[in-house]
Amino acid sequence: MKRRSIDPETPAESAELSLCEALLSLKNAEEMSAFLHDLCTPAELEVMVDRWRVVPYLLDGVSYREIHERTAVSITTIGRVARYLNQGSGGYLAAAARAARRRAASKKAKAS
Repeated sequence: MKRRSIDPETPAESAELSLCEALLSLKNAEEMSAFLHDLCTPAELEVMVDRWRVVPYLLDGVSYREIHERTAVSITTIGRVARYLNQGSGGYLAAAARAARRRAASKKAKAS
């Protein structure tokens, strides 16, 4: 994490909350994608995509080696995501659960 030598005008906690509120204000995946492409460098976005890509495999109990073979994501990154899935703040799990519910609802709607 980048540390600054001077005190910024906006405290880090307040700035982080503001970013969270901005993310929550977006209405759909297209708006979120546009925001992320504006906010992040291509490398930063690639790292986040790689991390998110391995979550479903980890939740399904797929081995690190198999995940690496399927996704080309490094074993180190896979391990880092697994650690946060097990010992983090619950963000990955909440997002994965909601994404799964959204996919199930979409499949059910298409079947009707």
